[in-house]
Amino acid sequence: MLTDAHCRNATCPPDKKRGRLSDSGGLYLEVTPNGSKRWFWKYRHAGKEGRLAIGNYPAVKLPAARKARDDAKRDKEAGTDPVKARQMARANEAAQTDGTFKALALEWIALRRDMWSTTHHARELRNLEKDLFPFLGALPIRDITGPQLLAVVRKVEDRGVLDVPRRVLLTAHGVWQYAVASGHADRDVTQDIRKALKPHVKKNLPAIIEPPELAELLRASDAYRGGPVVRAALRLAPILFQRPGNLRAMRWADLDLDAALWRIPSEDMKRRKQEKINGQPHAVPLPRQAVELLREIQPLTGRSVYVFPGMRNHERPMSEAALTAALAAMGYKGRHSWHGYRATGRTILRQVLKYPADVIEAQLAHKGQITHGGAYDRATFIDERTAMLQHWADYLDKLQAGADVIPLPQRTG
Repeated sequence: MLTDAHCRNATCPPDKKRGRLSDSGGLYLEVTPNGSKRWFWKYRHAGKEGRLAIGNYPAVKLPAARKARDDAKRDKEAGTDPVKARQMARANEAAQTDGTFKALALEWIALRRDMWSTTHHARELRNLEKDLFPFLGALPIRDITGPQLLAVVRKVEDRGVLDVPRRVLLTAHGVWQYAVASGHADRDVTQDIRKALKPHVKKNLPAIIEPPELAELLRASDAYRGGPVVRAALRLAPILFQRPGNLRAMRWADLDLDAALWRIPSEDMKRRKQEKINGQPHAVPLPRQAVELLREIQPLTGRSVYVFPGMRNHERPMSEAALTAALAAMGYKGRHSWHGYRATGRTILRQVLKYPADVIEAQLAHKGQITHGGAYDRATFIDERTAMLQHWADYLDKLQAGADVIPLPQRTG
């Protein structure tokens, strides 16, 4: 049996890497040549020898080391490996160090950062900083109730934008999932309040989908007397029907007019972070009319990075406000939007010109509806889309010129 004097005066033999002073019941003090001393308990569990580190001497004195040995023995007699029991205790202790909503949210968002696009990360952080941290940030997440969270989300509802509360709740859901997984919360309280939010029916952006109305829009665009850059965008948008952000940010470097092709870099597409990194550029065939239009504007904006540079700052792309103002000036406010050109192309190509849905979806940079989709759907239908877009551009020319148009079939019943 050791005494405190034994422990205090213990040294490592000069011919050994470490010395051991045994107490009782498997407890011993290990001494190294540099004078450090550490308690260990040797035991056997499930037929295997184990060693539990108890602590350093003199921070842990002999009576405390014996108590730790006895506690570990009880774990062993209960069928638990003492080392694993210690690891679980430390994990539980760590889980309780800072369990505030803000601390957990910041850990969660840092963990997800590399998986998200810059835009998605900014939106999640904004939801936290603007709507959740001011009311819940300092509270232990384990103690936050469903009604407390609902009161916070109701404040967002009171601002009158009904899609935002659900986004905020989705952000909170991510934090609670992380809190449950890391041992800071017992359950996800966001599930309790989903049905307590005001219903929100998502409205489609206004879009013209009838050929006669499209013909009028094309003629109005041709007659528009705004700046040449906006006029060119007005003419190109219905031909290619790409996302407004991609059209506005079209770069000369991404165009091959000789090959009649526009390659939109993967990082510019509306994709998840992993898809942006691993994805291929979105190839957009350019029909003859699009190539002619781009060659017309090239002498004007060819020295800029962007095909459609901003009016005040040529180093930035044209703003969406400029395009929206043009449509409003033409009398189409509330009737048609820039994003609406996508619905226009999608509807008329499918219902009037009878092109396959998968080919149209590929042009829209959507995942196919008929093919398997996801990571296994690599089909781009480039040849089919090249022919389709040329047919589409020719069709638009005929509409604008006043040729006979076929109205969409009307649903009955």
